[in-house]
Parts: sequence; structure tokens; C-alpha cells
Amino acid sequence: MTIEQLVAHYSEIGVAQDRALLDNLVDQYNRLYDEAQAVEDELKRREGDQRRALLALYGHPNWQVRLNAAQATRPVAPRAARRMIEEIADSRHFPQAGHAGMALYAMDRGIYKPE
Repeated sequence: MTIEQLVAHYSEIGVAQDRALLDNLVDQYNRLYDEAQAVEDELKRREGDQRRALLALYGHPNWQVRLNAAQATRPVAPRAARRMIEEIADSRHFPQAGHAGMALYAMDRGIYKPE
């Protein structure tokens, strides 16, 4: 897959995760999480660590896609990722706002270590 195709697939995964969350389909959400992680890993393996390509998803209409992209880009664009995570936390669009708030907590206390 090209980088553009990986980014498009990643956004599709995020939309599906959002539906799984809203329908309380935990097993499905977890499978999708693993699939998203595989895309992140593939982007990371590409020359120059192509996770930066996920920055394009910061403007996606789906909050889960934005959250996934922000969390995935923390190691390669920490300031931009933090701003996006703060925006999501401040949005009060749950459950993503709650997840973003927990991510900020982990970042601020050194619990999260970027890879």
C-alpha cells in the first residue's frame, strides 16, 4: 500500500472504531485497535518514519479518527499532537474527550513514553 492508501485505511479504521465504541462492541473495537496499530507500525517502518502523514487526519470530521491520529503522531510531532489532544479533551465530545483527557494526564506525569 502507498502512504496515502495507509492513511485512508487508517481513517476508515477510526470511523469503524467510533461505531464499535458507540455500540459497546468491545471485541470489535479491540480488533480494530490492533489493525490501526499495524498501520502505524507500517508507517513507522517506512523511510523517514511516515507517521507524519497522519497529521492530515487532524481535520477529519470524526473525533475518533482525530484522536487516533494525534496519539499516533506524538513521537514525530509532539507539539502538534498535544494541541490536537487538548482540543479533543476540550471539545466535550465523549467518549473521545475522556480518552484525550487521560492521554494528557499520562503525558504530564511521564507515564507515556513516545516510541
